[in-house]
Amino acid sequence: MEIAVLGPVEVRDGDGSLLPVTGARLRTLVVLLALDAGREVTADRLIDGVWGDAPPVAAANALQALVSRLRRAAPGLVVAATPAGYRLVADPVTIDAHRFTRDPAGTLGLWRGDLEFPEVARPEAVRLEGLRLAARRARLAGEMGRRDVVPELEALVAAHPLDEPLAALLVRALRDAGNRGRALEVFEQARRRLGEQLGVDPSAELAGLHLELLRDTGVAEGNLPAEVSSFVGRAAEVRAVRALLGEHRLVTLTGPGGSGKTRLSVEVGGAVAGAVWRVELAPVRDPAELPQTILSTLRLRQSVPPLERLKEALAGREMLLILDNCEHVIEAAAELADVLLRAAPGLRLLATSREPLGITGERLFPVEPLALPPDEADPVTAAAAPAVRLLLDRTSGFELTAENTGPVVRICRALDGMPLAIELAAARLRTLPAAVLADRLADRFRLLTGGSRTALPRHRTLRAVVDWSWDLLSGDERRVWRRLAMLPGGADVTAVERICGPDLDPPAALVDKSLLVLGPDGRYRMLETIREYGLERLAEAGETEPVRRALIAYLIDLAREAEPHLRRADQLVWLRRLSVEHDNLHAAVQDAIAAGDRPSAVTLVANLGWYWWLNGHRTEGARLCAEVIALPGPAGQADLALVHVFAALNGVEGPMEFDQVKILFLAAERLAEGVQDRHPALRLLSPLAAIYSQSSETARYGGAERLADDPDPWLRAISRMLVGQVRLNLGEPAAAAEADLRAALDGFRQVGDRWGIGFTLSSLADLTAARGEFRQALDWQREAMALLEEVGMREDLPQLAVKTAHQVWLSGEPEEARRLLKRAREFAREVGIPEVMASVHHCHAVIALAEGDLAAAREHNATAIRLIERSTFAPQFRAMAHSTGALIEGAAGDLALARAGHRQAIRIAVDSSDSPVIAQVLAGVADLALREGDPARAAFLLGAADAVRGSEDRTVEQAERTFREARAALGDAGFDAAYHRGDGVTMATALAAAGLESDPAAEGPDRQRGEDHQESGRPEQ
Repeated sequence: MEIAVLGPVEVRDGDGSLLPVTGARLRTLVVLLALDAGREVTADRLIDGVWGDAPPVAAANALQALVSRLRRAAPGLVVAATPAGYRLVADPVTIDAHRFTRDPAGTLGLWRGDLEFPEVARPEAVRLEGLRLAARRARLAGEMGRRDVVPELEALVAAHPLDEPLAALLVRALRDAGNRGRALEVFEQARRRLGEQLGVDPSAELAGLHLELLRDTGVAEGNLPAEVSSFVGRAAEVRAVRALLGEHRLVTLTGPGGSGKTRLSVEVGGAVAGAVWRVELAPVRDPAELPQTILSTLRLRQSVPPLERLKEALAGREMLLILDNCEHVIEAAAELADVLLRAAPGLRLLATSREPLGITGERLFPVEPLALPPDEADPVTAAAAPAVRLLLDRTSGFELTAENTGPVVRICRALDGMPLAIELAAARLRTLPAAVLADRLADRFRLLTGGSRTALPRHRTLRAVVDWSWDLLSGDERRVWRRLAMLPGGADVTAVERICGPDLDPPAALVDKSLLVLGPDGRYRMLETIREYGLERLAEAGETEPVRRALIAYLIDLAREAEPHLRRADQLVWLRRLSVEHDNLHAAVQDAIAAGDRPSAVTLVANLGWYWWLNGHRTEGARLCAEVIALPGPAGQADLALVHVFAALNGVEGPMEFDQVKILFLAAERLAEGVQDRHPALRLLSPLAAIYSQSSETARYGGAERLADDPDPWLRAISRMLVGQVRLNLGEPAAAAEADLRAALDGFRQVGDRWGIGFTLSSLADLTAARGEFRQALDWQREAMALLEEVGMREDLPQLAVKTAHQVWLSGEPEEARRLLKRAREFAREVGIPEVMASVHHCHAVIALAEGDLAAAREHNATAIRLIERSTFAPQFRAMAHSTGALIEGAAGDLALARAGHRQAIRIAVDSSDSPVIAQVLAGVADLALREGDPARAAFLLGAADAVRGSEDRTVEQAERTFREARAALGDAGFDAAYHRGDGVTMATALAAAGLESDPAAEGPDRQRGEDHQESGRPEQ
């Protein structure tokens, strides 16, 4: 067996065949065992290395299972169990790291890439990398005459900027190659780094080399221009292209107009040793003039035909020739490059073009847009992004501030990080505020003009840049460009064929010409500027409406095919398929709305509603559904009913007032009459409308129980889940609710719907935690979180993480609870819904209160209340937050303020018609009674809480404390008698049972329950 860890981990058998040791954890296990081959590695070290800060609950068992996987994957590998861990039974000579340690210089070739060592093995990694660096230094010192030694040294110095011997080697290599200017630059960079970071001067060796360079006044041959502006954001690209030129004689920089190909070629030329000449081909109109143009640039006299003279002149020379802007004479440039490279062995060519030259030996280097800042970047983060740095560099007197950072980020992102477009925008920033410019970039081709008067004409306006590309295309290529511009999310081959026709040559040509990008996922995409231009040309051709109709027909077919699979075991496959097309689907709906095409819009939205709800796009879905509903004109009855359903479902936890949600449900119910068999959601509609509208107490489960025999297994499962949830909300016995939820879980597992499994598991976990069985509850909550995260339900993950964190804290793991709350905060920040972030702060407050940190509890709870005070969503949450606030004030000794808070909480809770919430608030009032010296009343209120809920709840920590102290004060018999006096309390009598309404302070104008009045509640899930 052979084990290689100096790079990506590999395990080979005796025949040299690679064994399937896959997965990060398995490879980490191999690394840790191999580094100590023949010696025991403790289980603690292995667990720490494999899982880091998040080990599994049964870590030893998980490690044993991982070792078993390794044994199966590599049967010839002997891993023996030891008293404290495991030992790899192997001769160290079979492991590359051990062979390298014995002879670094002779075994440098064993290194194959970056090490995959875990953090616990960082010391070993540092030691091995140090040996490698020393061996590479020694080898390079003996190979100073080799042509490619400079690129390798450049890369090493960049990786080890404080290594003086390396810097000295690079200075010598550059000097010997004739690039003394670059050698001086390397010395100056080394001197500055040593002074700034270590506070020392260069060594005697480096200083001596510097003096030798200063005495030498030789100048390299060439015609590179001296640039008058700084070079921003592409240092890595310069190094990469130089390295390519060290290995290949023809390198072509490709990219769309304005991407910075010319400037990059000049910077590369300035960093290359020897003669460098740049030939500008943009003015050439006759391809036959290319040889003469190069001769003139090289200042060579013509005595024979130009091509022969050029071949003769270059045959014996070593030089780099830059052929800039080849695209409009691409055929002639390719032929000339081939001839010259064959005639002159010492010649290297660096071409810039919007498409490849397409000859043997050519190496392409795509010039990508400058890296962009994140959408919500702060000033520090934004200023570090190359695109923003270029904008700031080219804008005189403009500084980044907290106020203008947002608009600056929008400008750079809207312009795709394209250097020329950013420079044109910088010119506009001299006369327009950043926010105004950002808002008006929809008209970018009119706005971005006024480039440098010395630039090529086609680089003076953004339109001229793109016009140049358009003019070089065939008719078929233009047609594909303008049609694909209708797809902001890009297109796969199937979409291209549907929208543009079956001929795939034009899109391939557009990829070659840097107007389309073919991603690793097989999708064609356009930069936004290229797409905007294509849309203009589409309108000019009179094709906007026909292409829009073809596109929406294609997307309707896709959505119809996907929709039923979103409730089945293969839902992840179809969620990913729709997610890839998300931007196209969104744009298609908006385009249909703008065109007044209600039939198409209704059909598409009806088939996307459940996707939006599942995949974390509820606000977007609710808004689009509402806009489609508002359109005039005919539409299919069943589809229109579904649009109303999905408008309500997506709006219920998002942007809609609850009254509007109820109206939508009732309208959907009317529309669905007679067409319920068309879709499961239409048969579910009556229960949903009844439950959410709270139309009457007799509705109870809204008829959901009648769906238990529906032919659709998914609908059967969801009906049982709804019934179970409503039972909990109505305070029915927990056993009945649990039976329904378990039946629902079985049904969801059979159909494979991860959403249904996850939500039902979370409800079962809450029931189980209420009994104090936290270990089982947490297993279910974690499984639920994993499933919902897999589906992509971003809006629901924060609350689920909050519930799990609280139950983890109750189980005695405070640090793990805080880790989960941190994760919940990250989820909530991503979602951006105030109520969601409020739930995180509320959980912090509950835990801080239980731990006695009243200041932190008060601060977090105040933040939660502030975030939800104007919300109409989930009044239950408002009730809980006010109850927690009252508990905090009670613990602080301000019983009057606590009483007022409890009064407000019980009013909101009773209006919510949610028995668990009413029960929790009653338990809070019991805390007040105990603090006021009335343990009997506290016991009564605890009994009332359990009666309203229908069972006890061990997750309400304050209630547990009140229970213990009241029992201690009253004795068992007295407590039980007082507790059972609360047995008859119901949701309807809870307000009276709380006993807070008789407080004189409660009388007055607000007795109509003005500010405290809330909408009727709804099921929490």
